[in-house]
Amino acid sequence: MIPTATYRLQFRNGMTFWRAAALVPYLKRLGISHLYASPIFTATAGSTHGYDVTDVNEIEPSIGGREGFDRLAKTLKEAGIGLILDIVPNHMASSLENAWWRDVVELGESSRYARHFDIDWTRRLTLPFLGDMFEAVLENGELAVGPDPQTGKPAFCYFENCFPLTPESWQGREAEILTLTDRAAIAELHERQPYRLMSWRDAPRELSYRRFFEVTGLVGMRVEDKTVFDDTHRLILDLVHSGAVDGLRVDHVDGLADPKGYLERLRQEAGPDCYITVEKILGKGEHLPPDWPVSGTTGYEFIASLSEVLVDNEQLDGLRKVYEAVVGQPVDMRDELRDAKLLMVERNFEGEFTRLLNLAQGIAQTQGVALDEQALRDALRELLIAFPVYRTYGTPQGLPGEDLKLLTSIVNKVQASEHAVDKQALEFLTRILTGEAANDGEFVTRFQQLTGPLMAKSVEDTLFFRQHLDLALNEVGAEPLKHAFSLDRFHKEMQTRLERQPDGITSTSTHDTKRGEDARARLYTLTEAPDQWAECVDRWRQLNQTKVVFLNDGTAPRGVVTWMLYQALAGVWPTTLDVQDEAALEALEARFVGFVEKALREAKLRTDWVDSNEAYENAVLDYARYLLSPANTAFLEAFSEGLRPFMRAGLINSLTQVVIKLAAPGVPDIYQGSEGLNFSLVDPDNRLEPDFATLERMLADDALPDFSSEEKWLSGEVKLRVTARLLHLRQQKPALFRRGDYLPLPAGGKRADNVIAFARADGSDALIVVAPRLAFTLVGDGQPLPPPQLWAETQIPLPASLANRRYRDVLSGQEITIADSINLNALHAGSPLLLRLVETSES
Repeated sequence: MIPTATYRLQFRNGMTFWRAAALVPYLKRLGISHLYASPIFTATAGSTHGYDVTDVNEIEPSIGGREGFDRLAKTLKEAGIGLILDIVPNHMASSLENAWWRDVVELGESSRYARHFDIDWTRRLTLPFLGDMFEAVLENGELAVGPDPQTGKPAFCYFENCFPLTPESWQGREAEILTLTDRAAIAELHERQPYRLMSWRDAPRELSYRRFFEVTGLVGMRVEDKTVFDDTHRLILDLVHSGAVDGLRVDHVDGLADPKGYLERLRQEAGPDCYITVEKILGKGEHLPPDWPVSGTTGYEFIASLSEVLVDNEQLDGLRKVYEAVVGQPVDMRDELRDAKLLMVERNFEGEFTRLLNLAQGIAQTQGVALDEQALRDALRELLIAFPVYRTYGTPQGLPGEDLKLLTSIVNKVQASEHAVDKQALEFLTRILTGEAANDGEFVTRFQQLTGPLMAKSVEDTLFFRQHLDLALNEVGAEPLKHAFSLDRFHKEMQTRLERQPDGITSTSTHDTKRGEDARARLYTLTEAPDQWAECVDRWRQLNQTKVVFLNDGTAPRGVVTWMLYQALAGVWPTTLDVQDEAALEALEARFVGFVEKALREAKLRTDWVDSNEAYENAVLDYARYLLSPANTAFLEAFSEGLRPFMRAGLINSLTQVVIKLAAPGVPDIYQGSEGLNFSLVDPDNRLEPDFATLERMLADDALPDFSSEEKWLSGEVKLRVTARLLHLRQQKPALFRRGDYLPLPAGGKRADNVIAFARADGSDALIVVAPRLAFTLVGDGQPLPPPQLWAETQIPLPASLANRRYRDVLSGQEITIADSINLNALHAGSPLLLRLVETSES
């Protein structure tokens, strides 16, 4: 049941089961083995993504309901295409549309679902959905008692929301309750509820339920409880057992109390043939626990590996030098990361941190351990901040061996740093985590459930919006600290991937990546020409200098923000954009400005989601709009001209990136539309529906890729056809790609640095992959794509097992006999080579 390739499709926003069924012939022609669907279960009204599930046992009516799903499943089966579902065990929507949640709000601890949700029942359930404090809302007359439009029962009505009253507080005096106008009486009635209405601003400090990251609209589930697991997986498992669904993608597995236990139960219930992968961010050198019964991750670490190939490490310091000149000082990423984590611990996750601290204090008191509260607070803070990965997987009895080593190294690092803390306090926390100090496991669970969100929000959603050396490196799963990039490291990582998760997903774009794969491919080229990029930015800034505004807290935008803006615009700039096309500029502006607002707020420097600085935001947004104003002719022309060599080199990178993905170990996923060019920005931009009609038209026949046509490079047709050729080869040779050895092939000669080469070999079957890299200096406006001199005087020596054999190039159909090395210049002009060993029967 292992896919040869998946195709991720985002439902909602116009994509229904009926429309997806109409795409099946195209997916078949493309060479896809499995459709990989975003969450399809009923979610909050108007949901654009489906992760805010309100009914896990119903299929979303707005995208076709069960009838539409069955039609799609039938169409897929007839075409021989499987189906993988994205499931969300970690959380549901804390919305009154969620019948289980509404029942808990109304009945409190007596609700059947009170312990389905991860709620702290030592206090009243907090509902942080008021715009101000309860007292202020009441004083302003914004809260009243009235009949719930859905049930007719008494409820607190706050604008369009009606919070049900617990029956004990109104039964027998309904008429009296419904006519309450006295504020003191309303306040007294509020005190009798199992919940407490409060301001959304107080959520980080006072929330009584576990949320998803910082999203109070998503409440954590206790799927470690068998009853909860059964209730939340009834329909999911029915679809698997019926044969309609072949695989499951588990969202945010690190949020669960017991990921391993959950996955073991899921595997047992789903059966041995169900293809299961987990959304899990792995740090450099980190691996999935070997005893998890899954095929692998959803592939963010593969994106990080690709940067080893496409970043010019020799010139990276040059880019860092010009960037730091813009910043005005050297950038210490360790200090920057610490600042971001400190902000998260002390503000954004203050409530979660306080709960952990209280749990630790309770254990200390129970065991008669005398610890200073401030010392314990400092030790807990530093332990969380120093955590270099998303989480460990311990139990009350202790940590697995690798996690124990990790914790020991973290503790040693804390004590050896300038932020060293009280040794006794740190040792006490360590004993709890290792099981040496008796505990009920809640501290261990809560600690491990916090380190992941803390890392994600500190790195991906703060640091990566503050530091902009090269936006291509600011991706989910990327290493935030300064490090070298190495082609040798890439090869080693692929060999490890083959050994540890040969059936895991390899991704280049997802619904959560910060920018589309082709935008990243283009922005990698900045590392090849840092001085040229810096000159371009200087010229563009001068052209737009009159739009810089002077505010009380400084200029807007500052130089470091303009550096980010021009990079972001460079990444999203369409290959065929005509700067005279006002409609195209307007469409691009809408997408770009949405990104800029999000980027400013995520940085949490001069504005924030919590406390927005309107003057600052408006100044920067006006600057961003002006960049794409049809009246800004001089800049638009200068930008288009300056970007051209980066764009052309980026197209080379794009093709290399997809060739590597489709030939390397793992199951490649094609994110919707990314078989063509994907220059999207962060969500929601990256969740917009692609132009399927154009993609279908470009793949209407089985023609070979036309590398000689620049128009087809610019339109994405070259990438699309290369993708289709390789996907079909994967279907023809599944064993080669699943089990075949990964053999690095070092190049020699004049352009050795411009080549990445490797082979996949399985017995008498083999594929040699050769692709260009670091081609910026060879891609001028007068040169065709690919540049003909890219591989002049360059050879690839072959091992004996691959030498003196006959091969066919998958992309050209040409058959050649190769002796003991591949002479690249004589063989090809510089586009990728995919040399498949010709079987004797084919000769």
